[in-house]
Amino acid sequence: MKNPFVLSPKVDKSLFCDREKELQDLLRIVTNGANATLISPRRMGKTGLIYRLFDKIKEQKMDIDTFYVDIYATQTTEDFITAFAEAIIDTYKKKIPLPKKFLKAIGGMKPTLSFDKLTGSPELSLTFNSDNEKLNTLKSIFDFLENHDKPVIVAFDEFQQIREYKGIYMEAVLRTHIQTLKNVNFIFCGSRRHIMADMFINARSPFYCSTMHVHLDKIAPEKYNEFINRLFTENGKTIEPDAIKFIIDFTRCHTFYTQSLCNYVFQHSKRQITTAETKSLAAQLLSLNETTFLQYRALLTTQQWNYLRAIAKEGSISQPMSSTFLSKYAIGTSANSQRLLSSLIEKDLILKELSINKTEYFVYDVFLSRWLEEN
Repeated sequence: MKNPFVLSPKVDKSLFCDREKELQDLLRIVTNGANATLISPRRMGKTGLIYRLFDKIKEQKMDIDTFYVDIYATQTTEDFITAFAEAIIDTYKKKIPLPKKFLKAIGGMKPTLSFDKLTGSPELSLTFNSDNEKLNTLKSIFDFLENHDKPVIVAFDEFQQIREYKGIYMEAVLRTHIQTLKNVNFIFCGSRRHIMADMFINARSPFYCSTMHVHLDKIAPEKYNEFINRLFTENGKTIEPDAIKFIIDFTRCHTFYTQSLCNYVFQHSKRQITTAETKSLAAQLLSLNETTFLQYRALLTTQQWNYLRAIAKEGSISQPMSSTFLSKYAIGTSANSQRLLSSLIEKDLILKELSINKTEYFVYDVFLSRWLEEN
């Protein structure tokens, strides 16, 4: 029996939970001549939403070509250009004339193209002798898309990564090209909220007020409840209502962790799933991840680790400088608390969530948080 709780971002629409509003918002923005910024915490489902958007465009038979470019692993401008070019070739690889036409368009760099034997993904090698050659190649890519015979949508995932590049100021370069394009619209996705906010909200940044914003938050518990129950039922299993409630509470409705626990429960259970069994399987899943959790400890100072554990014990905190919190966990001064908090946010180990009424801080990895509560 195939597990319906898929952990890959590419899933059939029947296995995709909710996000109807965000999906319609993105579709409306990018098909009406505007660019979008999509911001969410990591593992909240933004990549899956982009793939779902692209599928919906195909379902509605819109004559639009779509490109997904993941730049998370890129370190340089060269990496960015290569990832961008590979995404275009990957999309067109079954339409033989188009990759050849594209390679010809950037042919000044004498690109070398091969394909991974296992995945079939394109692997492009570009050699640049100067920054000027990089800029010319990037311009050639944008020119190719602008002159394409169909409208184009490009999604850059983990877009904040361009701030890590040395040398060329990529924000200004990309903004200069993008603002002149009429045939291409963009979705800029990012998970580091403070950087993405600075890129698109700070008046001094090149991308200031250049896009419409979509924020991805947690799926409503009632939506997840219905979704989880449906997938278990449709695949020959029944699960107690309290077991579903436990899954949602345990994973805090954080998409990746909810999907992961459901996947594990489905994988290791029989046809009738009880709440007690679900709790036991959740504990097993944490135990399987224990080696990874201990690696976090090896990378942190004792103070940082204890501070992380303190937030996990609390579930969340809204007043990290309060005397109650400081004394309860022997943190010391409010200045020390601020220093530890900032360092762990920078390491993506603590998530800062803003609302109209307050700011809350959580351990970013929900499973790590649950494990710390017990250890």
